[in-house]
Amino acid sequence: MGMGVGSIDRNGNGRAGEHSLDLSTLGRDVWRKRWWIIGPALAAAVAAILFVNIATPVYRSEARVLVEGKESVFLRPDAEKSTSFDRREVDTEAVTSQAQLLMSRDLARRVIKDLKLADLPEFDPVRRGVSIPGVILSLFGLGRDSLQLSPEDRVLANYFERLSVLPIDKSRVIQVEFQSRDPELAARITNAIVDGYLAMQQAAKQEQTRAASQWLSNEIDKLRPKVAEAEAAVENFRAKANLFVGTGNANLAQQQLSELTTQLSTARASKAEMDAKARLIRDLLKTNKPIDSAEVINSDLIKRLVEQRVTLRAQLAEQSSTLLELHPRIQELRAQINALDSQTRGELERMVRSFETDARIAGARIETLNAGLDRLKNQVAASGGQEVQLRALEREAKTQRDLLESYLAKYREASARDSLEASPSEARVISRATPNYVPSFPKKIPIVLISTLATAFIATAFVVSGALLGEGVTGPASGRQPVPATAPSLFGFFRRRKTADAGTPAAPAQNVMAIDDLARALRRLGEAGRRVTVVGAARNVGTTYTALGLARGLATQGGRVVLVDLALGAPNLAVVSTNPDAPGLAELVRGTATFGQIVTRDKFSRIHIVATGKVAGEGAAILSSPRLVMALEALARTYDHVVIDAGAVPEMTVEPLARIAPRAVLVTADMAHPATQAARDRLIAAGFTDVTVFVGSPRGPEARQTRPAAA
Repeated sequence: MGMGVGSIDRNGNGRAGEHSLDLSTLGRDVWRKRWWIIGPALAAAVAAILFVNIATPVYRSEARVLVEGKESVFLRPDAEKSTSFDRREVDTEAVTSQAQLLMSRDLARRVIKDLKLADLPEFDPVRRGVSIPGVILSLFGLGRDSLQLSPEDRVLANYFERLSVLPIDKSRVIQVEFQSRDPELAARITNAIVDGYLAMQQAAKQEQTRAASQWLSNEIDKLRPKVAEAEAAVENFRAKANLFVGTGNANLAQQQLSELTTQLSTARASKAEMDAKARLIRDLLKTNKPIDSAEVINSDLIKRLVEQRVTLRAQLAEQSSTLLELHPRIQELRAQINALDSQTRGELERMVRSFETDARIAGARIETLNAGLDRLKNQVAASGGQEVQLRALEREAKTQRDLLESYLAKYREASARDSLEASPSEARVISRATPNYVPSFPKKIPIVLISTLATAFIATAFVVSGALLGEGVTGPASGRQPVPATAPSLFGFFRRRKTADAGTPAAPAQNVMAIDDLARALRRLGEAGRRVTVVGAARNVGTTYTALGLARGLATQGGRVVLVDLALGAPNLAVVSTNPDAPGLAELVRGTATFGQIVTRDKFSRIHIVATGKVAGEGAAILSSPRLVMALEALARTYDHVVIDAGAVPEMTVEPLARIAPRAVLVTADMAHPATQAARDRLIAAGFTDVTVFVGSPRGPEARQTRPAAA
């Protein structure tokens, strides 16, 4: 039965065949169809070689521009010269904006006009004549008709198709590329784009400077009379309010008030000082204490008197050591000392009177200053409101004057830049374009290699997919497993079909061939033969064997086949599954399993098996469940053939199956038995459109000696 055959060992146990499709088999299939891969690959290589030799070469030229916002410090405004502001710091948005400026239509028109690109057929295809393929494509909406575009639009479209402006990551460099069939023309256009870009920038800045100069000039003309008017208003109000200005632009009255306050403080300090000196000296005279005051000591007369007294007392001391107290010399010296003391005391009293006189003078001055100060205070208080008005006028005049001076400074700078044509550019060229005589298109070797390898890869994918789909392989199967002892007769039955031993009756072979004939008949029916229900007239008539043989026969003839076990009363198909413990339809209907979990593989063929699962007495509920109908419909859409093992008719509710798989195969052990006819009538009454009666063999070793017949 195709790839993988079961056999019987000496003990009667089954032995698994080869895997349905392993890597070696897949490799042999690919090698057998190698020309399906080599042929398209060679054809693609030849086509690519022809293309790269016929295609017109295109040359690319490149230039690079650095965006830096450069400005000379000598041209920078005065307010910015002392700062650390760096105009060369440009963000990514600025670089992107400059790249868009390089792709502007105004710059494109300028380059096209300067280089007369509109006269070249490369940029205006209409000059070569009408393109028939282009007209046909435009009729179907797959292209645009060049004749419907203006000459300028045609040239611009081809210009922008060849232009590429790319900001380089993590830098302020913009790469400008242009493609053309002429390498020298590509270089000229690239350099013209860069030069036009720089010229446009400089012209825009100069235009801005001229516009600023004109605007500043108009504003200055308007501000001059305003400033003169404001300053005149200040002076007029000052004269009218008698608010004259003294030294340091201070108000004269306030300045006098300040001076009087200072003089008053000085007079008060002087009076206090004189009073203190007079009081101190008078107290010293009363107590006859030594006078240590600085003013007394610094007096020349007092100094001389003190010196004389010291001299006389020295003489007195000297004479007293040899002369008596009543000696005339002693008396004379004492008289001189007393005279000096009287003279000193008189001088001190004179000084006291002088200090007191100065204090009285200072007091009189204080009174005079207080009177003048009170008068000025009254005057300043009376002129407070006028001062407020004057300050308001001064602020207005100062604002107008500062604005005028600022405009004048900016106007001088703008005029200097305009006269010197010194407007800096935002960018500079760091790499100019040169002719590149190596074509950028077509790259012959890469195109040929990529075309060949891609075609070979696609062809290989088609071949492998065809092999996998043709064999019904969806995934790797389990390894070889021993055949359970519960189905030795089944696998021996198929083994005898192939060997046809001399001791084996011919009837079993006829039975197998009848199954193959039935499989071929179902395939010829097309859509009507895709869903088949295999049902037995009774138990142990070979229903499961017939369903399994029919599914394997359909798989041998090609197509994907799934065998569904709906013999809820006596399920048998799990023993031939690669995963006997896998869940089945019962778990799917309950919602505890998915399609990926219930679909397993046959150990000895390439068919897929869906077991019953654990029914647990819920057979009727499972058959009537909408989930079962949905599951079988999904299998019918996924596989080419769906074979249902429905078990025995007396044990099944066959009506739901008639709606799902309306073609039935009735398996019986005796066609003439009344149960066979009753089962057939029940199937027709249930809604099956076609019932084929098939004579099977009972289960067990004794069935090998039975001669079945096919109808």
